[in-house]
Amino acid sequence: MRRRLSALALAVPIFSITLTGCSMTDDTSQETPFAGTSTSRDASDALEKVSSSIYDLMGVKGRASDSRPGVSECSGKDAKTHFSVFHPWSFYPATESDLQVAMERLESELPKNGWKIVEYGSDSSKNKNTTLIADHDANKTGVKITQRSKNDPPKLSIEVVSGCYKVPEGQTVERF
Repeated sequence: MRRRLSALALAVPIFSITLTGCSMTDDTSQETPFAGTSTSRDASDALEKVSSSIYDLMGVKGRASDSRPGVSECSGKDAKTHFSVFHPWSFYPATESDLQVAMERLESELPKNGWKIVEYGSDSSKNKNTTLIADHDANKTGVKITQRSKNDPPKLSIEVVSGCYKVPEGQTVERF
């Protein structure tokens, strides 16, 4: 099943990922939604909690890679005062069959938890990986989940990104 790709794209240039969602803005521009005012550290902590909630929704045993969020620029904004956060990580299920179960649970559970699935289906790669892209309007985040069944070991690749933040007055963006 393939769902309509919508208008908004959250881009993290370092990883060249694109997450989409029409409900974060009403226009057809590629502008990243404004996520509020925050320090880089606080926004990073908040995005890690989003990643953790996605992990919990999988409902299968396995392990997550040990990675930390990073900070990137917001397109068209002052790099000293505006930033977005990205968190790439992987999930390795305890058994190979649990990979499909985890993906099916995410497709089912994400919408019950405030996420809007904007794309779901096979990608154009040789392996025809299943990809799920979803947005969470309330917390201005997006996620791209790719089921990599043919990897050794099989895994889900998860890339979570935030909207664009502005640092508090008098502060600058901390990069990490």
